Formats: sequence, C-alpha cells, structure tokens
Amino acid sequence: MTPKAKIQAVYAAFESGDIPTVLGALAPDASWTEAEGFPYGGTYIGPEAVLENVFMKLGTEWDGFAAVPAQLVAEGDTVVALGTYSGTYKATGRAFEAPFVHVWKFEGDLVTSFHQHTDTAVVQRALA
Repeated sequence: MTPKAKIQAVYAAFESGDIPTVLGALAPDASWTEAEGFPYGGTYIGPEAVLENVFMKLGTEWDGFAAVPAQLVAEGDTVVALGTYSGTYKATGRAFEAPFVHVWKFEGDLVTSFHQHTDTAVVQRALA
C-alpha cells in the first residue's frame, strides 16, 4: 500500500471511530506533534501516548469531532493532508470549524512522524 493510500485509510478509520486501525499505522516510536495552542499541544512518542493524550481526550471532551481531508498530496515517503476540523466542545457547547494541514512521514509501511498545523485561535474560541 502506498503512503497516500495508507493515509486515506487512516482518515477513513478515524471517521468511523476505528482508533485501533489509526494507531496501528504508527511506528512504535512515532513522533506525533499537535500544534502549540491546540488543546492537546505538544509532542507524543508512540501510539499509546497518542491514544492517551490526544484521541481519548477528543473522544470524551468533544461531540462530533471530525478531521476531514479535502486533498492529499504525496511525494516519496511524505503525505500532506489539507482539510477541515470541526466539532463541539462539550464543556462550553461551542462549535468550531478550522482548516488544517497534516504532514505525515513514513519509513516503510509505518508512520514515523505526524505534524499538525491549524488555526489554533479558532479552536481556542470553542474552549472559552
């Protein structure tokens, strides 16, 4: 499976709530960076850290959180996703929609790094 096809499958799994498939795409020592200013900003190493510090929080603190790619651009072992986040923060009842860019890097069949870029000010307004 090409890196682009693998990332298409990752987004489809995320959309359907199949988090084990998403985490299964990550190398054991994958680096996952959420943008500074995003609610879970920071760098997490390995699938378990991503599950605990990102996905579990998205699943419990948000209603209908979605990351929908509009375009995937692939070159070699790098895939760039351009898309839109949306969701409603449960604590405030405020919804948001913000563009994102995700940069995925592969070694072999596994993701070794993920880097998120987004308009964190838009997300922060939903939290306040």
